[in-house]
Amino acid sequence: MKELDPLALFRLSVLGPIISRPQLSHGELKTTLRELSLKEYDIPGSRRRHIAEKTLQEWLYNYRRHGLEGLTPKQRCDQGLSKLSAAVQERLLAAKQDNPRRSIRVLRQMLEREGLVARGTLSRSAIHRLLQQHGLSRPVGAASVPEERRSFVSEAANEIWYGDVLHGPRALVNARPRKTYLVTLMDDASRLITHSAFCLSETALAIEGVLKQAVLKRGLAQKLVVDNGAAYRSSSLQGICARLGTQLVYCRPYHPEGKGKLERWHRTCRDQFLSELGTAVIPLEDLNARLWAWIAESYHKTAHAGLLGLTPLARYQEDLGRIRLLGPLAAKLDEIFQHRTERLVRKDGTVSYDGRFFEVPYQLAGQWVRLVVDPHTKRVVGVEDKAGTWLGAATPLDRHANRHRRRRKPVAGVVQPLTPQRPRGGPSVLDLACAQHYEPIAADPTAEEK
Repeated sequence: MKELDPLALFRLSVLGPIISRPQLSHGELKTTLRELSLKEYDIPGSRRRHIAEKTLQEWLYNYRRHGLEGLTPKQRCDQGLSKLSAAVQERLLAAKQDNPRRSIRVLRQMLEREGLVARGTLSRSAIHRLLQQHGLSRPVGAASVPEERRSFVSEAANEIWYGDVLHGPRALVNARPRKTYLVTLMDDASRLITHSAFCLSETALAIEGVLKQAVLKRGLAQKLVVDNGAAYRSSSLQGICARLGTQLVYCRPYHPEGKGKLERWHRTCRDQFLSELGTAVIPLEDLNARLWAWIAESYHKTAHAGLLGLTPLARYQEDLGRIRLLGPLAAKLDEIFQHRTERLVRKDGTVSYDGRFFEVPYQLAGQWVRLVVDPHTKRVVGVEDKAGTWLGAATPLDRHANRHRRRRKPVAGVVQPLTPQRPRGGPSVLDLACAQHYEPIAADPTAEEK
């Protein structure tokens, strides 16, 4: 019996909603084809995720005429054959063998100078196919044998986490549809999703937010393997991993197989979760709630072939005694994930951040300081110097209240020193000094919220 072509079977499965119905009402075919073109597919032999409506229509007509044979891709009768003349082929091969470092551009120029081909008539692809057919297209310095790769798995949970981003559906944010990105961290040994969330960007800030939730739920990882993109190369992410004691490892460019387990999870997520969402655009909060419910109740509790039949949750729980917990870092986790940005204190003792102004201790006027902020809540905590020494709190500027505040007048021979330590639960020495001259500025970092 003739073996069925996998691509033909895939095309048949895509057309299933149409083929399974013997008759369609007027206009229903066009609507169904449009809906199928909006879905994402794992197309064999292709990196594309969508199929054009016109292509689907062509498949359908071929199937109606020739059955499954009409969905089988046809091979070209001239496949593997070069259309170049024998003389041109012989000269190209001889020139390449004489000097393997010659590029396609140089080879084409040689033939044009020798008069074998007219100027601009020989295409690069024709030369490349000829060289590839004779095994002469390998780049100079490339290995003569394929690169060796080995399948591996970590010995225990939290030894290696993988991080990556998948393009997600549109979601409602403030009543407007926005593009989303699925940021995910996965444990290598157990395939457990330490945390995943749909975000509005794939920047370092989104990755740091997912990492913080993963650390709170699953403890600390020894290594975090990520892509080589600019978002993962940010100084803030590198600093956070260094403070957590997690080694940040970058994959080689253009080698996605380094995170093959997470790539496979992306496929599972597309097939089992994203495909069930439908075409309706839902709020971002509801989208994440559905994602977390599916991960917790379906993915984590489904037996995994790569885990010898265990579920990701069961495999992760086997290593609970070996997992590195937060410990003393739990008390200052928020501080670890804070950002620092340099600002020049204005003459009126204020600094700006995100379009807002904040008052800092007046002694810092005219100095460069580091503004400590929580980037996820946009909350400004305080200021410190380049060495990390706490200089005081930063409070929102209230110009109306400042009309009634008493100004400090300089006192000859008196210099107020800056406190070298971050205040814990009370005002700093600097704030107490300011209170002698006017109403004190709140030193509590949460005063803005209160």
